[in-house]
Amino acid sequence: MIYEPLRSTQFVVRELLLKADRQNVSLVIGIPKENQKVEKRLAITPEATALLVESGYEVVIESGAGLAINYSDRYYADSGAQVVESKADVFQADIILKISPPTFDEVSMMKPRSSVFSFLQLHLISSETLELMQEKRINALAYELIHDDNQISPFVTAISEIEGAYSISVASELLSSAHGGKGILLGGVPGISPTEVVIIGAGVAGTVAARAALALGATVKVFDNDINKLRKIQHELGRMVFTSTLQPNVLRNVFRSADVVIGAMQYINKTHLYRISADLIREMKKGSLIIDLRMSHGGCFETTMEACLPDHPQIFERFGILHFCELSVSSRVARTASIALSNIFISMFTAMADTGGVGQFARFDRGFASGFYIFSGKMVNSYVANHFNLPVNDIGLFLPGL
Repeated sequence: MIYEPLRSTQFVVRELLLKADRQNVSLVIGIPKENQKVEKRLAITPEATALLVESGYEVVIESGAGLAINYSDRYYADSGAQVVESKADVFQADIILKISPPTFDEVSMMKPRSSVFSFLQLHLISSETLELMQEKRINALAYELIHDDNQISPFVTAISEIEGAYSISVASELLSSAHGGKGILLGGVPGISPTEVVIIGAGVAGTVAARAALALGATVKVFDNDINKLRKIQHELGRMVFTSTLQPNVLRNVFRSADVVIGAMQYINKTHLYRISADLIREMKKGSLIIDLRMSHGGCFETTMEACLPDHPQIFERFGILHFCELSVSSRVARTASIALSNIFISMFTAMADTGGVGQFARFDRGFASGFYIFSGKMVNSYVANHFNLPVNDIGLFLPGL
């Protein structure tokens, strides 16, 4: 049992101090309804809501927000959330939890000095929105920028696992005749050459996709310019996986025979971006399939970049090659993705309650602090700043003790 001094002659148990601090934290978490035409995931499930309320938070959720993941307003209300009809009421919360980045209109509804958490998706953020966040001294955090003690983002890992696994399901579906594909089975059966799956990126998504494709009997080839990732994926999956760095001649030969190419490169906080050129895609077999898992970061292929534009079809054909370019593949399994996100939020917000709020938690947790691209209205992330050609500040200047 650890004791700490209180004045000069009194002592109090540390557990009691933590409990008292938690009770003093009366933060309101707002969960707005996403644009469910393009984004069906939600940050918090009812089960997570109950745990947040138990930790001392007040949760306000917009009516209908959970319908896309098959959770009713009643379920959230029974879990302790306040269900409101007005979106403006939700955006008066201290912390706004979103999936898509905040829009200009949403930031307009936020109160000054509040916080908004979301995925980054830079092509959906406008300069006007950033200016308004700076003017209102908003704290804006991106899940992809948060990291743990091993410099790994738990949010990216969770979503990448889901998207890597589901990409093989998408490939199986789109290769079939029922969806205009070549009419081939993803995998292999006796007497027929196995399907050839090429994966660009040997991170979590690429590894999971490779494992799923191998399980179906496909031939798998993985490319990445990080030799350590290639070594790791071969160690995990065995010699059945062909690995190579991004050598143009090797890529060209492989693309000519590929049935499916999956783009899974990581672009967040990277100084060098690798995108597959249209010339290389022209050489693919007619009826082959491209799946881009990085549309939220601008796309892995030259032919998919335009699909980031609003109202562009998510499935289209170019050079006789079918392209699948959904902004977030995990939104197709939104309930699973939402539960995965909620599991991370529970531990994060429990720790935040113990420390006394967003600013205090950022002071004591460097990995959490790295998640902010705007803090107290100041741009504090060079990756985002460079994208918008804005000056950047060191977040440590605003967090004493960091």
